[in-house]
Amino acid sequence: MSKNLYLVSLGCNKNLVDSEVMLGKLKEYNIIDEPKNADVLIVNTCGFIGPAKEESLDTIFTLHEQRKKDSLLVVTGCLTERYREELQEELKEVDLFTGTGDYDKIDEIINNKQSRFTPATYLLNEEERVITGSVAHAYIKLSEGCNQSCSFCAIPGFKGKLHSRTLESIVKEVTYLVKQGFYDFSFISQDSSSYGRDLGTKEGLIELIGLIEQIDGVKSARILYLYPTTTSNELLHRIIESKTFHNYFDMPIQHISDEMLKIMKRGAGKKRILEQLNIMRNAQNSFVRTGLIVGHPQEDEKKFNELVDFVKEFDFDRVSLFAYSDEEDTSAYEMRDKVSDDEITTRLENIEKIVQEKYQKSLKLKVGKDVDIIIEGESSEGEFFMGARALSWAPQIDGEILVNKSDVGALKVGNSYKATVTELVGDKLLATVTKTLF
Repeated sequence: MSKNLYLVSLGCNKNLVDSEVMLGKLKEYNIIDEPKNADVLIVNTCGFIGPAKEESLDTIFTLHEQRKKDSLLVVTGCLTERYREELQEELKEVDLFTGTGDYDKIDEIINNKQSRFTPATYLLNEEERVITGSVAHAYIKLSEGCNQSCSFCAIPGFKGKLHSRTLESIVKEVTYLVKQGFYDFSFISQDSSSYGRDLGTKEGLIELIGLIEQIDGVKSARILYLYPTTTSNELLHRIIESKTFHNYFDMPIQHISDEMLKIMKRGAGKKRILEQLNIMRNAQNSFVRTGLIVGHPQEDEKKFNELVDFVKEFDFDRVSLFAYSDEEDTSAYEMRDKVSDDEITTRLENIEKIVQEKYQKSLKLKVGKDVDIIIEGESSEGEFFMGARALSWAPQIDGEILVNKSDVGALKVGNSYKATVTELVGDKLLATVTKTLF
């Protein structure tokens, strides 16, 4: 008799890939949506910043309260990797612990009922994943770990240095997924523009782009998480030249003040960042996303206002804002001149207004234009609309397009269509499908 599995994947989409690997190793289980009926419950945690850690712990406690007698509660991921001794000592609610090195051994861990922490870095190779959330799109993880030394980030401390997958491994995975019907891919890692440097290749992404373009059936692709110091002009221009990869540029710059960039140990200064952003922005049909940290130690009012002025001036399509999180095992944790929580909240509220204005401006530019979309299912507004995203956008983070009319009949989830954007209502674009693409 088959058993039931309930899995929660928290944090970033890199975690999601690891969760999909675990689902692939546990295919004999029925995946269910009700934790109270599960024989095995898995929480793939995030341990990056304070709020993510709190969410992970809250999820563990909630599932423990809901689960049935004799079920197994398994906790894995970044939080357990970072705090393995403390959590095993304190979380008596949990039956099994494992870290970030054993996703491909999750079946053995459950069968043997023994916690396990393998020190080696796990890199996806031949494992078959169970892709979730889409019948057309898949994330492709390029590497693990990071060689950067940002003042605010603890990830290199518990995930280690950069470990890149081989080009052959990535090409093999994409080729396999294309045969399964997937045609839209997002390539991700902690620092994607460093891909291959540990293997002796300075421009690994440029090589990868060329190989992915040769795979028949890959119709849409984007790269997430470029890092300023490892993103060359050659790479940016190679993306722009590609007919497969969208002019989608996701570079979290974190700040723009030269002083703050130095304090944050970002490597690149304002001049270099502006050069990169201008190349991105000037590309045809480009989409530019960034991330910013507010309230880092030693960010005084002058430095913050410089950031505000910059966000006013530059037309980002999307901006993710983060309150500084004071994390142990980072150099920022030991810095003087901490910004108070109240002041961080005030600054976030001030810059959020500008970010929302930029978001609205980006959306308004789509009104009256034709756009390639992918149908993702019933919309967030209910059954009267189909939910879609622009094919160039990344899933989940860049917004939703509501399709309220079709000139080609019934629309199929996972298919791509040409649509005309008719209006903007709040933060949602409305569109009419005019042509079937694929």
